[in-house]
Amino acid sequence: MDAKRLYYALKPLIPRSLQIALRRTVIQRQRKAYSSIWPIYPNSDTPPPNWSGWPENKKFAVLLTHDVELARGQSRCEVLMNLEQECGFVASYNFVPERYPDCPKTRKMLTDAGFEVGVHGLNHDGKLYISREEFSRRAKRINGYIKEWDVVGFRSPAMHHNLDWLRDLNITYDSSTFDTDPFEPQPDAAHTIFPFFVEADGNRSGYVELPYTLPQDFTLFVLLEEQGIDIWKRKVDWIAQQGGMVLVNVHPDYMHFGKGKPKLGEFPAHFYKELLLYIRDTYKDEYWHVLPKDLASYWQREHASVQQELQITSSL
Repeated sequence: MDAKRLYYALKPLIPRSLQIALRRTVIQRQRKAYSSIWPIYPNSDTPPPNWSGWPENKKFAVLLTHDVELARGQSRCEVLMNLEQECGFVASYNFVPERYPDCPKTRKMLTDAGFEVGVHGLNHDGKLYISREEFSRRAKRINGYIKEWDVVGFRSPAMHHNLDWLRDLNITYDSSTFDTDPFEPQPDAAHTIFPFFVEADGNRSGYVELPYTLPQDFTLFVLLEEQGIDIWKRKVDWIAQQGGMVLVNVHPDYMHFGKGKPKLGEFPAHFYKELLLYIRDTYKDEYWHVLPKDLASYWQREHASVQQELQITSSL
């Protein structure tokens, strides 16, 4: 049994406080060693071939996403949605279909307000990619939820990924990768702050891959114990300068709303609000803010256009 499988086999037996303490010790030791590749990876700003820029002549793109890990996160979706609306933003919320009771009212509330819903794995047990056979088996059930919920986006739990196997899903886009995040359990990175297209393979469709490009909230505020959003702001500024895509993944499960001290494993919700206000006020009218499904549709059209141009050029 490899280290990853052993960890997930033992994880339910380890108290949450001990899990966090162990992870803090490891990640804080690793931080200095990874300083040359995190939070910014050299050369990840190389634009795609034949890149013509974002729509409406915008400088960069902004996408907000949330993984709802537990029932408590689902119960916080409305207050988080209201916070985002107050700041002038919309976001995608990814739910785990078989980990906690599904709440259709929450999903309808989000979509009625112009937000997006996606699927976040199946049951969040760390075993989705344990074998090709197991992934294929679960993919059928995941596709059932994709159809039932009428959604087009997917993200794997713990950012595990296999871009080939993900073609089994009936999706327009996946967001299970990152430009750079050496602290993740599967640390191989996309090394780009732009979307990219995963080509079709036989009868399996292609899809758009949307890597997250800001460090995750749990990493920053719970494990590294950052007391502010300076790292987020630094990365936003750099991505804006390079004309890339700001894509952040924030978990309502870990956010502390209201007064009092955050519990173990939580961070103040005002950190996220500060990020939204920083983007809105610093880069007014400079960014293209859309839902992931809309950016993915745009990227599909761009990809098809580029492929058509290449075919015409090669035929001359």
